[in-house]
Amino acid sequence: MNILFRGGRVFTAKGDFAEAVLVRDGVIAAVGTERELARLAGGTGPVGAVDTVNAVNAVETVDLDGGLLVPGFTDAHMHPVQAGLERARCDLSEVYGLDAYLAKISDYATKNRDKEWIDGGGWDMSAFPSGLPHRSQLDFLDRPAYLIQRDHHAAWVNTRALERAGITRDTPDPADGRIERDPDGTPSGVLHEGAMDLVGLLTPRPTAEDLEAALADAENHLFSLGITGWQDAIVGSYAGSDDQLPTYLSAARSGRLRARVVGALWWDRTRGLDQIGELVERRESAKGLDRFAATSVKIMQDGITENFTAATLEPYCLCGGTGLSYVDPGKLKEYVRELDRVGFQVHFHAIGERAVREALDSLEGTDPGNRHHIAHLQIIEPSDVPRFAALGVTANLQPLWATHHAQMDELTLPYLGEPRSSWQYPFADLLAHGTRFCAGSDWPVSDADPLQGVHVAVNRTEPGGSVHAGYPTAQTPFLPGQRIDLATALTAYTAGSAWINRSPAGVVEAGRPADLVVLDRDPFALPPEEIWTTGVRMTFVAGEPVYQRARA
Repeated sequence: MNILFRGGRVFTAKGDFAEAVLVRDGVIAAVGTERELARLAGGTGPVGAVDTVNAVNAVETVDLDGGLLVPGFTDAHMHPVQAGLERARCDLSEVYGLDAYLAKISDYATKNRDKEWIDGGGWDMSAFPSGLPHRSQLDFLDRPAYLIQRDHHAAWVNTRALERAGITRDTPDPADGRIERDPDGTPSGVLHEGAMDLVGLLTPRPTAEDLEAALADAENHLFSLGITGWQDAIVGSYAGSDDQLPTYLSAARSGRLRARVVGALWWDRTRGLDQIGELVERRESAKGLDRFAATSVKIMQDGITENFTAATLEPYCLCGGTGLSYVDPGKLKEYVRELDRVGFQVHFHAIGERAVREALDSLEGTDPGNRHHIAHLQIIEPSDVPRFAALGVTANLQPLWATHHAQMDELTLPYLGEPRSSWQYPFADLLAHGTRFCAGSDWPVSDADPLQGVHVAVNRTEPGGSVHAGYPTAQTPFLPGQRIDLATALTAYTAGSAWINRSPAGVVEAGRPADLVVLDRDPFALPPEEIWTTGVRMTFVAGEPVYQRARA
């Protein structure tokens, strides 16, 4: 398909804008003015003349209608297969609060009487006192229940599930997790981090068909948001989920996978260097595929602040403790050096300032050409900020989290205290030191929509207007000095994340694949507080339309 995009502006992700783009055979043929590209397209009259198919070289025109054409978004950290599975199960992500959760769960149980377990997820910690639901709230069910927390760092289970797993007050906590307990030591029904597997691995396993359907559903949803590529941040078995590598391989080999995807192979934190040979074999299994590569390794170095498993330098306020380093820092550097030596990219999860420092320490002396990156970066001790650029480490941002929301104000800030609370999500400071950015959503942990993430990066407020979520401080900027400009945020979600994936897309220039997105308005022409209102009209991968919004 040959296409001329005209009638708006083009954000190239190269630091400039253009008027029009000509695509031939799935590749960007030219970028320039409307008049220049109309002539190249074969039109002999005014620009409007190429709206019809010309006899020499069939060209269709897409009228941007005053909107903005951007490179396809690449999400540098998400979990689409898991998201697709959760969308097909008991999905709590679209409701909020205990009453709404219980109504949704009850309805799901009624409609799925043949299911042995009630499984799904999407509940929010902030909906519960101290962030903790209780097993008794699910004991109305006639079956065991296993519901993953929205951020995938805990699970809510009922008494039947605990009994099925044999978990009692005498069951010790695993080394990489915690069983939440009532005052008398009885498990309360919340399993943190590695403790999730005690129940999660007992739930019914999805079939190959289930996983393939989940990936297809996720891909279609992501196309509707303008996302044409991603890095799956856990390809392996973790927290009760199955290995997704066979699903990706099957979809890529058959041509069903249309997006450009990199899988970050899961680093088993119970093992050491002995697993590197297996990781190399898994990488080789995807070699030569057009739309999928398994060239990254994911190391989760700590947990999250809200359950005190994020690794901190000083104890948490009110509760003490300094969190967990899942991989022994003394061994981490050896592991990372060997991964780097055999050509893997290392993709870190690091939330607490100690975990960030441990990740940076392990990356000293590695090859910047392997494009290592650290995701989340909730807390960075100020002296570590300049080290990203100095070491050639990319900051993988999840901007949606950098706002005043219930979880931040009620569960995070009281336990971090000052000055640590002011070290959160220091985007502007990282940028000032020349740090390279990529960006992602961590979907289904948070909304996959990159435009909502861009809004937060620019404003540090919740997208959606003053009454969003009914939370009173949603429109109070969170650490406003850490805001970044719109062009930088958009570039992180396009060129930055495509670069991390070694994708040929991500930039609008001649010779690149025509992975392009038509936005329904130009966010650069909007007041910053209205960026969130921007939507996607059309999405193209290699010049082929994969999404078109229905006309109102």
